Amino acid sequence: MRYVGTRGGRQADFRSVATGGLADHGGLWVPEYWPPLSGDDMPALAEMDYAASAALILGKFVGDTIPPDDLSVLCREAYALFDAADVAPLLRLDGRHHLLELFHGPTLSFKDIALQLLGPMLAYFGVRTTIIGATSGDTGSAAIAAVAGRPGINVVMLYPDGAISEVQRRQMTGVDAANVTVAAIDGSFDDCQRIVKAMLGDAALVARHRLSAVNSINWLRIAAQTVYYVRCALRLGSPERPVDFSVPSGNLGDAFAGQVARRMGAPIGRIVVATNRNDVVARALASGSYRPGTAVATDAPAMDIQTASNFERLLWDAAGGDAALVAAQMAALRDQGEIVLADAQRGAIAHMTGIAVDATAMDDAMRWAAERGTVIDPHGAIGLAAARHADLSGGAPIVTLATAHPAKFPDAVARATGKRPAMPARLAAAMARQERVTSLPADIAAVTALLAARG
Repeated sequence: MRYVGTRGGRQADFRSVATGGLADHGGLWVPEYWPPLSGDDMPALAEMDYAASAALILGKFVGDTIPPDDLSVLCREAYALFDAADVAPLLRLDGRHHLLELFHGPTLSFKDIALQLLGPMLAYFGVRTTIIGATSGDTGSAAIAAVAGRPGINVVMLYPDGAISEVQRRQMTGVDAANVTVAAIDGSFDDCQRIVKAMLGDAALVARHRLSAVNSINWLRIAAQTVYYVRCALRLGSPERPVDFSVPSGNLGDAFAGQVARRMGAPIGRIVVATNRNDVVARALASGSYRPGTAVATDAPAMDIQTASNFERLLWDAAGGDAALVAAQMAALRDQGEIVLADAQRGAIAHMTGIAVDATAMDDAMRWAAERGTVIDPHGAIGLAAARHADLSGGAPIVTLATAHPAKFPDAVARATGKRPAMPARLAAAMARQERVTSLPADIAAVTALLAARG
């Protein structure tokens, strides 16, 4: 398996892609083709546990960079700390609606499913690196949990000051490890992401500090997330009965993972891209015009994003791998502030529907789930609200991704349901720790100086 950049340039293998940053010309890495699930894979996956399924599916993206037996060991290590035997349990809400719980990892977020692989994989490759990332809440704590204390690996995480929940912040700032640096940026998540992408696009800076990516610009994140789509779709569906998914979306990595699983042959029908007031992707899917604005703070902070990095991967896929077209579209975004999708691109992703959900509908969804014995967080509630209001004809099962534990957003859950969610012991411990954080302006020079001070 070889990888290509969404804007063209050289090719790379999985090791380089998983341990590096951006592709050439500022693009993102994607496989040169979508590896298909074979007829033998389907029955085999039906009998496997989660770690074995992950090894089989990821093996299609890894190629010959990791032998199958070694990959199996890495997957076993990655999912050993999850508190659900199935890693991603599937709950039935009513006759048609289901909830896929993705928050049973060490930091109680779906980000753990991919990032718990990162630490073991970097150690396996013997990589000495500084991981730099921007987080709207959950990526930061998941990345830190994956690599804290690991020799040869440093992590520098940027988050928008005051724009994530207290629990999310303390899960990062309360980690006392010499290889962890957390910086509160005076700006938005988009500012944090802009800084990280600019630094990863600076070849001299990357070489000097051995920088690598941890956001969903890292292909490993996307590949690992395809696993739960494939497993869930095979569990509920069949080639004659596809399953629909509703995905709470910010940076679009999770929804794009569903698109990849669909391309591989998993029985997936519609993909609902659920957003909050920051509805740039929902508007783009409806109108064909992607025009970012200014992010608005909400009770679902992981979705408070206007520049969705993985929209570029979606453009590339919808363009049939036309890197020249994608490069021109990204240049238009930079210069004119807008991407206009070609008709062929819109047709290729016609199965994706964007739905924006307001605060009232989000609260209603939390109450609806609570009445059925399930407590969900604001992000999952946005996905559920979109699933319930989407025009998904045909009677297929609809799966909403529950991306974070409700205890990470206790105030929002309590306001909607009248009851505060119980706090798991690991979150209570994080809330009691002393915080370690550096405050910085939204300035590349300031973050670069922070890296230099770390040595």
